[in-house]
Amino acid sequence: MKFIATFLFSSLVLLLASSCSQNPQPGEAADLAAIKAMSQARADAFNEGDAGSIAAYFTEDAVLMAPNSPKKIGPAAVAAYYQEIFDSYHTELESGYEHVTVDGDLAFGRGFAKVTLFSKSTGDTLYSTSKYLNILERQTDGSWKTTHDIWNANE
Repeated sequence: MKFIATFLFSSLVLLLASSCSQNPQPGEAADLAAIKAMSQARADAFNEGDAGSIAAYFTEDAVLMAPNSPKKIGPAAVAAYYQEIFDSYHTELESGYEHVTVDGDLAFGRGFAKVTLFSKSTGDTLYSTSKYLNILERQTDGSWKTTHDIWNANE
């Protein structure tokens, strides 16, 4: 009988926990919308070749961990990384979060990216798809910025 009571209690706890995560609280819904809007603004800046605008969405001590590249720390290093890409390519990006979790002033998002690069010198086209993980932090003004950005290719 004790086993059945423990099983039922555990099942109830799991059911309550899963229902809470599926129905965000009003403040959390606003945070999710703000984080997704920031992500879209970063994608728009990538499509416009605007490295400075991308970097503006990173904290002062942010870490960018691109594949096959040393880590970049801070907005200036992030801007330099993207500017190098924009100097050589016209870019197209489709990306978005598949899942975001907010916990107080921190959040993490898991997403996808589809990138097309058009070489400015040769006209060649490169395609890639990837998955990424971002850690975000609420700023004192209520906005969200990226503290860590890491991705790797699906190919």
